[in-house]
Amino acid sequence: MSGQPIPVATVLGLLAAAVATVAIGVYGVRLARTTSDFLVASRSVGPRWNAAAISGEYLSAASFLGVAGLIAKYGADALWYPVGFTAGYLGLLLFVAAPLRRSGAYTVPDFAEFRLGSTRLRKLAMVVVAVICILYMVPQFQGAGLTVGILLGIPTWVGAVAVALIVIANVVGGGMRSITFVQAFQYWLKLTAVAVPALVLAAHFLGEEHDLGSPAPPTVAERTTVGITTDVVVQVSEPVAVGVRGTLDGAEVDGTVTLGPGEHELGSGTALILEAGSPVPVVAGAPATDADWLEPGSGLGGEHPLFQVYSLMVGIFLGTVGLPHVLVRFYTNPDGRTARRTSLAVIGLLGLFYLFPTLLGVFARLWVPQLLITGTSDAAVLLLPGSVLSGPGGQLLAALVAAGAIAAFLSTSSGLLVSVAGVLSTDVLRGRVRDFRVAAVLAGVVPLLLALGMVSVDLSRTVGLVFAVAASTLCPLLVLGIWWRGLTAVGAAAGMVTGGLVAGAAALLTAVGGAPGGWAEWTRTGWSGAVVGYPAAVSVPLAFLIMVLVSRVTRGQVPQDIGRTFTRMHAPERLGVGRDRETDLRSL
Repeated sequence: MSGQPIPVATVLGLLAAAVATVAIGVYGVRLARTTSDFLVASRSVGPRWNAAAISGEYLSAASFLGVAGLIAKYGADALWYPVGFTAGYLGLLLFVAAPLRRSGAYTVPDFAEFRLGSTRLRKLAMVVVAVICILYMVPQFQGAGLTVGILLGIPTWVGAVAVALIVIANVVGGGMRSITFVQAFQYWLKLTAVAVPALVLAAHFLGEEHDLGSPAPPTVAERTTVGITTDVVVQVSEPVAVGVRGTLDGAEVDGTVTLGPGEHELGSGTALILEAGSPVPVVAGAPATDADWLEPGSGLGGEHPLFQVYSLMVGIFLGTVGLPHVLVRFYTNPDGRTARRTSLAVIGLLGLFYLFPTLLGVFARLWVPQLLITGTSDAAVLLLPGSVLSGPGGQLLAALVAAGAIAAFLSTSSGLLVSVAGVLSTDVLRGRVRDFRVAAVLAGVVPLLLALGMVSVDLSRTVGLVFAVAASTLCPLLVLGIWWRGLTAVGAAAGMVTGGLVAGAAALLTAVGGAPGGWAEWTRTGWSGAVVGYPAAVSVPLAFLIMVLVSRVTRGQVPQDIGRTFTRMHAPERLGVGRDRETDLRSL
């Protein structure tokens, strides 16, 4: 998996994606002049263009790399990731898109003040948006480092820094106006980069005979050396002879040993040598045989699999409703009707895209099962083409995948950076274009430093935790704020703080090394367990409940103009009762 010469096509693919991103961004800079351009592209983006831009922004490293990796590792239960990522837009379409656009707000904190008339709640919403965006950017930069490190054999921090610099430059140069063009282009690049390899490998698969439901573990087709880059616990279902150079179960080993059934710990820097036909150990908690892998119900590692799956579904579905970089996109539509049409188009574009990472996850378990040992199954999409197809064909597919992966990091990071820079510039600074640019630089550097210093978890798992935070904070604020007249500013703040603390603490504990086990328990690496790894089933209902109960207690603080506010959010535009909140924004 290392030591191979770097294909020129791969380098060219990476450079082409980066250069195209910068070039299109420069074109967009020519059209960005006012604060409205930088924050919401002057609310002039049509539904088709905006749908492609939203899809390009939304399909992050977790979608392009993480979904296939988790399906390869965990099988049927991991299918809830692509289902949830897509279905979340149904909630946006039905409950949020049009009323949010009719509110006339520029940002989520702006909506909070518009709906509840509280500047303190606006500040709290600003902090939540900033935290969510920064946490979401961390796995994007980590994924960039992983990708560039695998493809080019250079230190992982180089890729993270390079992507961060490109993103910051694009956002500082043209804001939302600039990245709209970039993200629309990047959706089609990512779709091509994942669809073409999937279809080529599907044709290759149909030309051979395979048994994906075998009760035996996956096996390697040829002698394979696997480099372990981080401490990992693996499990085997039957004895297997392997070559080990490094640390095994706490002892230094240099030679051939037999791993007995059960769990074994491999230290960072260890080389594991598997002979042709050897069964492959898998990361502890993952299905050990192909038959178990095909059956739902095993969860995603650890105990209480049913809770994991349901909590994952709640977090991803409702988390989409509360993602700041997704919500800000609806402010760029001319009106509420266009916002709904945009949401409907996005569902189609996302559904089409997620067909292909699912296929690649199946092929990864078949053709690159050695990744199940390392804990870095996110690399499956990157390594598949070259592992299956030799010669120029495999190199060209690998280059296409590399270009798509870089596009995934760039597009999502750009949207997140625009969101956090927007709220910082309007709520902390004076709201001018220069303030937006200063905020963008600061908001880009912080997640980069976190990405370089934090433990790397599976990309989709990390993003799932961020979704849980969004589902526990901004989602209740928006859903109740749009559809329940009884919400008060105190109730909204209490619910956001409660949900944010519960989900945020779980995300932090997982990031510092929490591992699955029990409901919630203390281990030598810190708190871990099903509730820690998948907190949404607890944090989301708790946030909604606290918002309702506290609002009931403080019902006397319901805004006096609630009738006018609801009319503005829900009445069709043709009645002329709405207007945009833009009187306090400056062009320079």
